[in-house]
Amino acid sequence: MIVRTTAEITGTDRDVADGSWRSKRIILAGDGVGFSFHETTIQAGSVNEFHYQHHIEAVWVVEGTGTLTDLATGQEYPLADGTMYVLNNNDRHRVTCDEQLRMLCVFNPPVTGREVHDENGVYPAPQSVA
Repeated sequence: MIVRTTAEITGTDRDVADGSWRSKRIILAGDGVGFSFHETTIQAGSVNEFHYQHHIEAVWVVEGTGTLTDLATGQEYPLADGTMYVLNNNDRHRVTCDEQLRMLCVFNPPVTGREVHDENGVYPAPQSVA
């Protein structure tokens, strides 16, 4: 059984910030459960582009407002409390944040927690975890 709180993750290597977003990585690949689970916050007024080329991500918005843009099609979707989106085709996307967004995110395959976005917003291909 794994039990963690965001309070105990805050300020550790599982608490990752990069400019206008912050990701508290609650479950990681090393936990051996087949997915990773994160609480992510994005600052109001920011615009962020991401592309999880090697991961499927499911996102459930639990607080805030903004817009999700599919960069392949230009289609826009409103984001608000209760919205879920799944990047099931490794979709390049933009998140424009009006009010601070707080989201709960699941990644498959799981991230290790050491990934950084490259210049295109991509995490590297997963490596096996020892």
